[in-house]
Amino acid sequence: MKTKIIIAIMAFAMFACTQSKQADSKKDSQPATEEIKDQGQANVAVTEGEDPNALQVAKSLDDFSTLVVAIETAGVQNSVVNAGPLTIFAPMNTAFAKLPEGTVEELLKPESKPTLAYILTNHVAPANYPMKQLKKEAKKGRKLYMASGQYLVVEDKEDGIYVGGTKVLKSVKVSNGWIHVIDDVIVPEK
Repeated sequence: MKTKIIIAIMAFAMFACTQSKQADSKKDSQPATEEIKDQGQANVAVTEGEDPNALQVAKSLDDFSTLVVAIETAGVQNSVVNAGPLTIFAPMNTAFAKLPEGTVEELLKPESKPTLAYILTNHVAPANYPMKQLKKEAKKGRKLYMASGQYLVVEDKEDGIYVGGTKVLKSVKVSNGWIHVIDDVIVPEK
């Protein structure tokens, strides 16, 4: 399990570095072109050479395939692709696998769309929270306001930053804010 997490984190970091290098080389060699991608309700213009947004990064990595399916099923693409700044606490596939058996399948049913949307928006903070800011918030004893309307506790423990009781494993800057990789689904209390 730890090996999978380490591999996921390394892949995430390598992707971010590769994208940056590719973007720089493409800027020099080709004129920018635009492509409109349909993201459910969100139509996102992707300009060649720009940094990807949170959803584009998640779609590019297999470790977030369950999250991507959930986002698309719930119709909350706008919550993760808007201009931001946003901070997204992105659960990996292993986080969804920890849920009781049958939970993910139940949440992906059309009649569960409002519940799934509520759970997913509980992973999005409509603010800019890089790791340095999360540490400040923890030190001040503040909670993070989430797009779901709930608040999550931020803690700076010996082994790292925890949000909503789950450890932040890796942080990556994206065009519309930050992605903090987590290995638990943050289920709202209500």
